[in-house]
Amino acid sequence: MLALDAIGADNAYEVMRAVVGAARAGDMRAAEILLSRLWPQRKGRPVALDLPALNTAADVSAALAATAAAMAEGTLSPEEAGAVAAVIEAQRRAIETLNLEARIAALEAQG
Repeated sequence: MLALDAIGADNAYEVMRAVVGAARAGDMRAAEILLSRLWPQRKGRPVALDLPALNTAADVSAALAATAAAMAEGTLSPEEAGAVAAVIEAQRRAIETLNLEARIAALEAQG
């Protein structure tokens, strides 16, 4: 593997110049190679959902319900809904941590 890395490192400049030259000459495959490196294809798309502010467990429940409804309507793909749900879950854990911290502080103040 190290030998392949060395070959690549030693010849990268010449290879890149050749690919750029081929792209300039109209070689669409060379142009595709360059463009895919300069502007990689996005793995997702921005989605717009009308979600509540996620400050309480009830907000989390409402946000998950809205996400499921958007998926059922076809506004979000199952994969997109899963990604949104993962973000909502992270916020739920943060809310839970803050609530536990407040409860522990209150108990310690009583003791």
